Amino acid sequence: MKKRIRIKDLGLDDAVLCPLTAEDLQPLPGCDSENYRPIKAETKEKYDFSLDGFSALSLPIPKTPEEEANIVNSFLKGLEKLFTKENNWGFLQPTTLSTEYCMQCNTCNDACPIYTETGRQDIYRPNYRPEALRRIYHRYFTPAGKLLGKWSGADLELNWRVVYHLAELAYRCTICRRCASVCPIGVDNALLTRELRKLFSQEMGIAPEGVHKSGSVKHLQTGSSTGMTPAAFRDNIEFIEDIIEEKTGRRITIPIDKPGADILLIHNAGEYMAWPENPAAFAILFEAAGLNWTLSSEAMGYEGVNYGVWYDDIQFARIAIAQIQAAKRLGVKKIVVGECGHATKALVTIADRLCVGDLAIPRESCLPLLESFVTQGIIKFDPAKNNFPVTLHDPCNLVRLMGIVSPQRNILRHIVAPGQFREMPNAGVDNYCCGGGSGFAITNTHNFPEWRNSVACRIKARQVLAAFHDCLDPSIPKYYCAPCSNCKGAARDGLMEHYGFKEKYNITYSGLVELMVNAMVDMPNPFISWEEEF
Repeated sequence: MKKRIRIKDLGLDDAVLCPLTAEDLQPLPGCDSENYRPIKAETKEKYDFSLDGFSALSLPIPKTPEEEANIVNSFLKGLEKLFTKENNWGFLQPTTLSTEYCMQCNTCNDACPIYTETGRQDIYRPNYRPEALRRIYHRYFTPAGKLLGKWSGADLELNWRVVYHLAELAYRCTICRRCASVCPIGVDNALLTRELRKLFSQEMGIAPEGVHKSGSVKHLQTGSSTGMTPAAFRDNIEFIEDIIEEKTGRRITIPIDKPGADILLIHNAGEYMAWPENPAAFAILFEAAGLNWTLSSEAMGYEGVNYGVWYDDIQFARIAIAQIQAAKRLGVKKIVVGECGHATKALVTIADRLCVGDLAIPRESCLPLLESFVTQGIIKFDPAKNNFPVTLHDPCNLVRLMGIVSPQRNILRHIVAPGQFREMPNAGVDNYCCGGGSGFAITNTHNFPEWRNSVACRIKARQVLAAFHDCLDPSIPKYYCAPCSNCKGAARDGLMEHYGFKEKYNITYSGLVELMVNAMVDMPNPFISWEEEF
């Protein structure tokens, strides 16, 4: 049932402001019900679950009026910085414009899967949290607000619960920016969500542990968000070479730290740890294409992930600069980022603000390069080898946010048997997020994975079922192609484990390069095994 929660209600001292129940969720074929496990009483006494019954941030409940006041004052200090050139030069203009010009027309509502899949709960509207941000800013930082208070039209009384509710609300959005794509005047409410996250991280030290401590901080300490050290990286490369030998019958030596190579290939470190078939497939394709390429064993050189892009400018800049410096030390001509959407967006586009002077180096997505292998006849493929239904997931960061739409489709049309590639509904730039975007795939705080899998991943489950509607029989193997490590993590935890797509429908997920290698004419054995768990 839809719950009406006004903006000014954000400060209410309720046990749960807008409790989300399984009954609120939109029906999904093959999913009878969702079961949310209860939170232990001692946990609820320590941490705040009062937004919707879930917690992504482990916010400690303040015990004294002084602690409550410190929460409010720290938030206001950070909010002021968001709107000053000295502190937010990179994003001040779009932040200011999106704050000032939203007309509350609600055009964006139906574009947001979080809002629609939860039965249209008010607090999940794309313009709900930005509107709260606007009212607070006008109340405390404009002459009219300072003079007239709530009579200026900004009727939101700021207290620690408002701050905590806004913090959690900033992590009920995958920042897929479908809302921005439909706004008639170009307001970017998803950007404002990201800016809110930045405020909480940089000013108040609030961020999901998986994204910050296990992501950005570990990345800067060890060179990888997974904690993989250079020594472990080299061991992993030997393992990947073993995979290649097992699959192809011959040994390929993967080039590491080759000075002056044309290409430095950077993967998401999750590929090495969870999906080693992916970097193995890249190595097979690059060798077959005769490329002069290398990997870097240097800390920061083999890991393309940059979670700072989602929540913290300082963390982002540190990681991006270290990645580029690793490439510069090898003297490569350009960086190519493997199958990871947010790693690609972070290093190829957002890092443009940093890549000047000595840090300037060409950087690009792997997808146009892979397309050239197919369209220019550099490698020979036999589409009959991929004679099974295939659908394509469009990672938000690659497709809607970077405009890389056609290369992956051109590849699939050349390497998949005729009639077997089928688009999802709302494909291309209208695609829906995998559910793991903006760091959700590695946010495992308390009961947040239940919210992520049942809510954020729900629309993707609906899309996949629609794409395979005519072949859901489990006797027919099906392939969900997700050219993004982050999206594969969401597929593993959401589609496969939570919704049981492997068991129910015999749907396997993996990347694009695995399909390409599977279709290579000179591959003696299938590269994709339907019995393996990807």
